Amino acid sequence: MVPSRFMLEFYKDINGNEPVREWLRNDLGPEDRRSIGAALRTILQEQGISACGTSFGRPLGEGLFEFRLREEELLARVFCHAYGERLILLLGAYDKGKDPSERRQNQEIKVARGRLKEWKTRQQT
Repeated sequence: MVPSRFMLEFYKDINGNEPVREWLRNDLGPEDRRSIGAALRTILQEQGISACGTSFGRPLGEGLFEFRLREEELLARVFCHAYGERLILLLGAYDKGKDPSERRQNQEIKVARGRLKEWKTRQQT
């Protein structure tokens, strides 16, 4: 088996919580969880930030990008940061299909930016 081009890393806060992993486990049914897991492996791990040049992603600025997956009712959004040569940090996620409001999208982006800022600060120590 050929190794993936990029490695995915779940953001972990200072208390050990991993918001994206918790979202996958607690907020999604088994079918949606499998769909997102497959997309993360076959698309994000292979393309990394280059997914932003496709329907699967878009840059959000300040080191943040959005990985998108549309599967029937599911409109998954996973907020990511590429660092190093081959690492993608998964900072936040939600199902936009359940709440398509711009307000929710902006709030999720704000949370992901805060996590990225906090993560970068910890990397400097």
